[in-house]
Amino acid sequence: MSRRIIHTDQAPAAIGTYSQAVQVGETVYLSGQIGLNPGTMIMADGIDAQIRQVFENLKAVCEAAHASLNDLVKLNIFLTDLGHFQLVNQIMGEYLTQPYPARAAIGVASLPRNALVEMDGIVSLAQ
Repeated sequence: MSRRIIHTDQAPAAIGTYSQAVQVGETVYLSGQIGLNPGTMIMADGIDAQIRQVFENLKAVCEAAHASLNDLVKLNIFLTDLGHFQLVNQIMGEYLTQPYPARAAIGVASLPRNALVEMDGIVSLAQ
């Protein structure tokens, strides 16, 4: 099976040796997104704004793969403070509809660029 690299200018450019997403067959693997504004590459201010920017970045990459956030089958959430878990749930409900993807929420010591949240996921293009 061949791989297709997914890229969009509507999400932050990779800040390392990785692609925004890779499609293999009908599965798209989304790289981690943090709360960087794609136009300025400046981190959103505060946890609420960072969570929203992360979802906007993931949404842009999904759209570049001809999918949507509702095509997510697995979402991984990395938080520097698990006390923000409920806020993630609330905002996630604004971006996704049921049935929700499988999910993990993991507390971490730190994230790139001092981000407070990072998310990655897997998208299914199968109908």
